[in-house]
This record gives sequence, structure tokens and C-alpha cells, in this order.
Amino acid sequence: MICLAYHIPPLQSLIEQFEKLPGIGRKTAQRLAFYVLDLSKEDAGKFADAITKAHEKIRTCTICQSLTDSELCPVCSNNGRDKTTICVVEDSQDVMAFERTKEYNGTYHVLHGLISPMEGITPDRLKIKELLHRIGEDDIGEVIMATNPTVEGEATAMYISRLLKPFHIKVTRLAYGIPVGGDLEYADEITLMRALEGRSEL
Repeated sequence: MICLAYHIPPLQSLIEQFEKLPGIGRKTAQRLAFYVLDLSKEDAGKFADAITKAHEKIRTCTICQSLTDSELCPVCSNNGRDKTTICVVEDSQDVMAFERTKEYNGTYHVLHGLISPMEGITPDRLKIKELLHRIGEDDIGEVIMATNPTVEGEATAMYISRLLKPFHIKVTRLAYGIPVGGDLEYADEITLMRALEGRSEL
């Protein structure tokens, strides 16, 4: 906590903004704030401009709902990808994790969250309708449920798998090469590759 005798409103405001970031405590927020203050005016401008441009230009892909700066993301616009397979993930960071393995050649669908009644996240707040629309319109052979192996991830996978039953398509779940309670974002390439290879049908 900054001493009240040394209270500088703009600095305090900057610290508070950093403190809102996930995983950032008060002391780390202070270090980041002082780091930004030590930047040259030019570098500080570039930093602020990068944030502004990201907000202005990044949107969701009209097909898979992943982040992109165009109408379609790089995966959906790639005709070399297997469009009959959809890997359902929680967020775009999980897409990046799978792409690092260079083993998966299908497409993705980003839910933008997981079902969590405790946090007020109901199915209608996720991109589930868009997934069902894709499956109804396209020739899909398999849907891989790749949500994190947590209570919320399991509940979301089971909920979606029940919705997909009438479509009579193969629905699989990642094998547990990924530890229960872990996040896909932090899994290494080999773990993700083995999880893909060992997936089972729901």
C-alpha cells in the first residue's frame, strides 16, 4: 500500500488498473506501474496504442468464435484443414495451445467460458447455439470435447454431448493425459498430443 503522505492519484490509478489483471497482486501491480513509468514517452505510447488497437481490431470469427482480426480466423480460412472435425474449447488461448502441438488438423469452436451456476454462467451465455448451427449446416463427423478437466469443464462437456445426441455424430472427450484441475493453456505439447490421441467417445 502506498503511504498516504506519498499519494499520487495518477500513479494510484495505474496501480489499480494493473491490479485488476488476473493473478496480479498489489505488489506486482506496483512493480508494473513503476516499470511503465520508466518507459520512454515513445515506448509508453506504443504500449497504450497496442491495447487500443487490440480492442478496436480484434473480434470473433464468424464460424468458430475464436479471436481474429478478419471475418474468419486463420484456421477457418485454411482450406487444408479437416472441416469434418470440431474441437470444442473454452477460450482462444486453448486454440493456441493445440496449434503449438502441430498434430491437430481439424477446426475449433470456442465457447467463451464454461457452465458455472455458482458464477451465474448459464448455457445461454456460451457460444453453444453457434456450435449447434454449425453441426446442423455442415457435414461434421466428430466433435472433440476439449474443455478443461474441472467440475465446470466436465459439466459443460456432458451438457453439450447430450445436445449433440440427435445429430448422430461421434462425440469424444480428451484423454486424461491432462491432470484433473489443470488448464490446457499451461499443458505442454506432448501432453496435449497424447490427450488427443487417447480421446474416448462420450
